Amino acid sequence: MPLYVISYDLRKARNYEPLLKVLRDWKCARVLASVWLGELRGPAVAIRDLLGAHIDGDDGLIVLELKPNFDWAVLRPQQAGANWMKLKSP
Repeated sequence: MPLYVISYDLRKARNYEPLLKVLRDWKCARVLASVWLGELRGPAVAIRDLLGAHIDGDDGLIVLELKPNFDWAVLRPQQAGANWMKLKSP
């Protein structure tokens, strides 16, 4: 399955729980406060639309697919996200 980066910007109301529940149910790993990593069935637009149902109309959301041999670097990540990257990167 493809690997994805998911990031969001919840504005105004900031009710994170519905979105976080879906990301946890999908077994995604949090790498930064609003950045998650997941091995998911795409395409990105489908993931965006599914997650978009759990945020408000003024919130932002991005879904990026990581292609084979991607390069990465992170500074002070949450441990679950760092572990995920070590397992999934080439």
